[in-house]
Amino acid sequence: MSLDHFFKNLTEIPEVFIGTTVIFILLILYTRLFGLKSFSKMTGFDFVITVAIGNIIAMTVNTGSPSVLVGAVLLLILYALNYLINYIRFKSQSVEKLIENKPIMLMRNGEILKENMKRSKVTESELQSKLREANVINLSQVKAVILESTGDVLVLHTDKENIDVDDYLLQGIEI
Repeated sequence: MSLDHFFKNLTEIPEVFIGTTVIFILLILYTRLFGLKSFSKMTGFDFVITVAIGNIIAMTVNTGSPSVLVGAVLLLILYALNYLINYIRFKSQSVEKLIENKPIMLMRNGEILKENMKRSKVTESELQSKLREANVINLSQVKAVILESTGDVLVLHTDKENIDVDDYLLQGIEI
């Protein structure tokens, strides 16, 4: 058995160490500069940016293509674009509506909203899985199941019969 595979390219270790350290420091710096929301998953757009940032970091650190300098510039551009888009979204509801998916209700007061399930392409087995994950015992406990704009499925439930979900929590959701 040859150990050449494990010991080839040893001369690249200093370059990899320096490149990884630079990207790591820039990641901290950019996050401090542009804010933690850069890594949030509050909208589908935020999720895409987070995946793109992770991909650039991985490519730069693991393959060296793009180079460390180009990777640093790409990261800066993504952070700046994310900040700019979020700023514009904050200032303009029409831009927010254009970029952001609307959450959609999949269940309400124990009743499955089959048309919404069909529109959002969520299967009954996926819904059942989320209900079990939320420790729902009876469908009558379910006040609402919402497919959020991030793709997360939230189950609001209680064992108390006379409690309704506050209207504030349901604002902006397709029912």
